[in-house]
Amino acid sequence: MLYAPHFISIMVICGMIRIFLSPSGGLINLIAGTSIDFLTESAAFRTIYIASGIWQDAGWGIIVYMATLANVDTSLYEAAKVDGASLFQRIRHIDIPELTSIMVLNLIMSAGGLMNVGFEKVWLLQTDLNKATSDVIAVYVYQQGIENAKYSYSTAVGLFNTAINIILLIIVNKVAGKISEDTSFI
Repeated sequence: MLYAPHFISIMVICGMIRIFLSPSGGLINLIAGTSIDFLTESAAFRTIYIASGIWQDAGWGIIVYMATLANVDTSLYEAAKVDGASLFQRIRHIDIPELTSIMVLNLIMSAGGLMNVGFEKVWLLQTDLNKATSDVIAVYVYQQGIENAKYSYSTAVGLFNTAINIILLIIVNKVAGKISEDTSFI
């Protein structure tokens, strides 16, 4: 299994992705028995971006959730076993309620960066052939501001992006408040 800790640089992650997806000797092409250059395929960019994000951040998520579960009082599990609760019932009535607060916190933290789709990873994996799919707001702001010297325009686009992000964060925060108040769905 290939592990990529959360703390590895995006530059290194993108280098690893390029190696794995290389048409000549890349791991994916060796397994599939093909020689496709996936990074030049516009349709494949979103899948590559999302899968590499999951691969990069899964370890951190596991650490956070396992640390939360390690803090659960063991007497709750023992009492549930004595009462005849199945594994599914223990997960539903002990683990999920204990994880709710950290799930809400992760939801808020994720919503805070929703509009800021990783500029670095997109910039490093972008090619002329996948540009139609891989162009995001952050790359557009960079191109308009730095490459085209349209400073005021790129600032306005960046400010609009930030305003939308703040509105999304407020909405998610209100929804998260209602979720944490009402845990009857569990």
